[in-house]
Amino acid sequence: MIEIKPPALRQIVGEGLTGLELPRLLAAAPLLALQNRGNRRPVMVLPGYGASDASTILLRSYLSWLGYDVRGWGLGTNGGNVALLLPDVQNAVEQMHKQANQAVHLIGWSLGGVLAREVARNNPVAVQQVITMGSPIIGGPKYTSMAKIYLNNGVDLDEIERRISERDRTPIKVPVTSVYSKNDGVVAWRASIDHMTPGADNIEVRTTHLGFGLSPEVFKLLAKKLSRT
Repeated sequence: MIEIKPPALRQIVGEGLTGLELPRLLAAAPLLALQNRGNRRPVMVLPGYGASDASTILLRSYLSWLGYDVRGWGLGTNGGNVALLLPDVQNAVEQMHKQANQAVHLIGWSLGGVLAREVARNNPVAVQQVITMGSPIIGGPKYTSMAKIYLNNGVDLDEIERRISERDRTPIKVPVTSVYSKNDGVVAWRASIDHMTPGADNIEVRTTHLGFGLSPEVFKLLAKKLSRT
């Protein structure tokens, strides 16, 4: 078994290149405009730790332009407490499912992807598919650049990893895609690969962790995944 370690210093420093994604996104606009239309399919995008719906506005705007019924999670800043947030996230997804009369496509960036997975695990009827972007699906914060901060605050990272492994014994019964990058300077890329969910599609892209919401490669991938499921 390959040992998983938090991102190396060069990867953390590489997050400073995130700004390069914006001109690439603008240059890719003609190609992105050719992607399949959404036909009002419901999509919810969940932000990462310390972020709010403002962090996903470009991605949501693009998917809305394609014709999807796209919403943020509407819960303010993601404070990182999965157990505390999960009931409210699940309620928001179930409400969208009820209003749209269709299962909801969930896109979760970083910790938002962890929440999306748990909603799908708890209520697969309300969820069409889950797509995670740079999410710490193995070990939680243990294999992230935030690990030392958690340890200094007295958090037992081994216990969190054990609980996550226990949860994974209950399989997710909807299609799952995990998008990861070896340039991720926040979450160890190996921790973003889903070996637990039968049929999970693990796809590598080239971007930083903060770049998932700006990357034209990611935008194109999401458009294809949403149109096919």
